[in-house]
Amino acid sequence: MSLCTECFKKGNHQRHDFNMFLSQAGGACDCGDTSVMKETGFCDRHGPNKGANKGNAPSDLMCVAEAMMPRIIFRLIQYLRENSKHISPDTYKDAIRDADFFISMLLDFNNMGGLMRRVMTLALTNPQKYRELNEVPENLDTEYDQYLAESKRIYEEALKSVPNPEPLEEYKECPSLQEQLVHKTFLEELVFWTVKFEFPQKVVCLLLHMLPDPDYKEALTKAFVLHYSRIPMMLERSNDPDTLSNCVVHVSVQLFSNESLALRMTEQLNLLHVMVVSLKYMMSKILMQNTLHDANKNFHLVVDCGKRVMKEHCYWPLVSDLNNVLSHRPVALKFMADDSLLRMWFTFLAMFQGMNVNHRELSQHVEFEPNTYYAAFSAELEASAYPMWALVSHLTDPSTAHLTRRVLTACLNEFREWLEAINFTSPSMNDILQVSFHLPLHRYLAVFLCQAVAKQGITLDEVLPSSETLKLLMMHPLRVQVSFYIDDLKINRNMHSNKISKRSCKKRKGRMIVTLEFHHQ
Repeated sequence: MSLCTECFKKGNHQRHDFNMFLSQAGGACDCGDTSVMKETGFCDRHGPNKGANKGNAPSDLMCVAEAMMPRIIFRLIQYLRENSKHISPDTYKDAIRDADFFISMLLDFNNMGGLMRRVMTLALTNPQKYRELNEVPENLDTEYDQYLAESKRIYEEALKSVPNPEPLEEYKECPSLQEQLVHKTFLEELVFWTVKFEFPQKVVCLLLHMLPDPDYKEALTKAFVLHYSRIPMMLERSNDPDTLSNCVVHVSVQLFSNESLALRMTEQLNLLHVMVVSLKYMMSKILMQNTLHDANKNFHLVVDCGKRVMKEHCYWPLVSDLNNVLSHRPVALKFMADDSLLRMWFTFLAMFQGMNVNHRELSQHVEFEPNTYYAAFSAELEASAYPMWALVSHLTDPSTAHLTRRVLTACLNEFREWLEAINFTSPSMNDILQVSFHLPLHRYLAVFLCQAVAKQGITLDEVLPSSETLKLLMMHPLRVQVSFYIDDLKINRNMHSNKISKRSCKKRKGRMIVTLEFHHQ
């Protein structure tokens, strides 16, 4: 959570030890949000008695602001439309810079207090005002009518420039996975331009500074989810994906950290499906033929770790958001209770299974190791292992055993498809010159099996596959172990050829021989 300076100073910090730092990217103050903080930590302006002895404002006090605010916001929308033509990283930065005073004025309005903030949020979320101000007359008699028509044309062209990933057939009716975006409020269109302009800091601050209004917070979260599946494409296009990633998470962490809100988005807008579809979409564009075993008989596709998406971690904000929402127990349980979602997730994980194959070089020394190692290990850790531990943390007793069984079933189904795709039909298939260290399906199977037996009262007989399948599943982890010990022995021989003791050498050889014999069996 974060606090603005004013709320922090007005809070009770008696006998508290604290460390203060200033956010360089702005943010939203969480004081007053009971989903983030206990009420005892609120300042006197946001505490439980903040409304005591306060009367209602006169009905005519804000009438001018209420009449003008929708038009002021619409002018910002029109400006963003005008400057979206022939957009490039330089031009959109210039456009936002030129609008700095106008956006600052809106921020000043918000800082006037709750009354003006309420006027702003109502204007942003009012469908009728959005429809009225956007309406283009048929005759186009005036210059402004012609301007409105041109503004609308530019807007419609811009919508086509940010396409949506192809959703599964059963989710084509989901509002957040529609091919064509349909905006109903100024807020929804403003979020669209925020995505299109790659999350300019000033606009992001404007959106986040109004979060103390609970109705607005839900409306902003809905608008963000509606545009979420468009974000992967912007990350791929960006000249500075690292900065853009931080900007995306700066918004999403404010919205998805609220458990009740994340759960509502999951139920109403299929948030989990949107996130997994977005991740699959990003990775599906960088797939290559897997080269494990016989490349001519292997039709499995894995991610190319040399591509920019992997090397620059363009997927990071999507994975970070998924881990965030899976930290909420009700959301995680819904994830594991949905068979179609689990199938989609394990299909995504299979894109990492067997990636970045290591080939043993026998003829000459490898002078420089390829930098795909870092990309591969980072991706498996962030996109595979972190969500796995988030899910497992909620499976702590027999009451969730049925969910563990669902996960294991989905994992084994994907395993069988993977074994078929790489044409691995017998444990005796010998291939000593290559190995992949990336086996996320094995990792999931091992961890969920362990949790099932240790914490949930499930026996191995209930969840293990046939002995034939088990033998096939064991071979690739054993291959990794053999590789490790061969390399370990080779390095130690090179480094300590004259110093290594016979006892140590015998011990190392013994370990290697045991592993190799197990592999042969």
